[in-house]
Amino acid sequence: MNSVFKERSKSDALQRLAPVDQVGKGDVVAGKVQLLAAEAARGGPIALPLDLIDEDPEQPRTKNNPGFSPKSLTELAAAIKLRGVKTPISVRPNPDAPGRYLINHGARRYRASRLAGMATVPGFIDANYNLADQVVENLHRNELTAREIADYIGRELAKGLKKGEIARQISKSAAFVTQHAALLDLPGTIADAFSGGRVRDVTLVNELVFVYRKSPADVAAWLSDETQEVTRRSVRMLRAFIDQKASMRKGAEAPSVPSPEVVIAGAPKHGIGDTHIDKPTSWVNPVLAVRHDGREGRLLIRRRPTAVGKAWLRYDDDCELAEVDLADVQLVALIEG
Repeated sequence: MNSVFKERSKSDALQRLAPVDQVGKGDVVAGKVQLLAAEAARGGPIALPLDLIDEDPEQPRTKNNPGFSPKSLTELAAAIKLRGVKTPISVRPNPDAPGRYLINHGARRYRASRLAGMATVPGFIDANYNLADQVVENLHRNELTAREIADYIGRELAKGLKKGEIARQISKSAAFVTQHAALLDLPGTIADAFSGGRVRDVTLVNELVFVYRKSPADVAAWLSDETQEVTRRSVRMLRAFIDQKASMRKGAEAPSVPSPEVVIAGAPKHGIGDTHIDKPTSWVNPVLAVRHDGREGRLLIRRRPTAVGKAWLRYDDDCELAEVDLADVQLVALIEG
């Protein structure tokens, strides 16, 4: 009952402001702003007039975000008509338009409230808000697409920030930032599949890039089939096919004539002291190929870790060195280095 009375009191107070044709639109806006400031000073959410709110043109979510689809907004508008907005939005003063506000977070609730025919939306005024805060707000609610995250990281990198700094800003791992940064420079065929929404999983995109580096033509041909499903299983099968083909090609190119041998007169062939004994079962430089956090890499066996249960590895995609927990490392293959 108290909340209903408080909401009506705010609405009545707004209606008591002088009409536009008597004192001018600027005076009405100023009066509304003063009233909102007074309400905000008391603490708790206030009823923000929708006609004083602007969306942030630099918000991380783009128009193609699934949350902005007509279906999604219509469903939310129906819920708002029925029960109202239960979670207040956050706004800050618009520096380019005195008396107006920019949305910190809550663009979907704002749009849906307009669709629902509401005049106000509950919210807080928070001037201490920046782009990183917006990313964190949406990121940890899984409301940003991989492309939107990558675009944000790209803008921050362009400002001169390091990947580690960006990771700390958004409370994510450095590997998370590296994976998404890789989306900014994808090979053409993979970029098309990603931009078109055919593949959205970041780990899967990076796996495709890894396979592409082995055989661009095979990956391009595989993706050209629009009926081909792009899943982790299908990409693993594609990778196995390319590896097998490369192995067969390598075997076909091997010399069929044995190398000439040096035979010492009177000595038995391949006898004691013979230095030309082939060992096809031995490798000169074996390497452990591994997967960690969705990225391929190689275990650095000769580099001493700082603690038991840890190991150093080098990622294949950007040659970054990292010390990781062995429990999080998946063995992929033992290969010739």
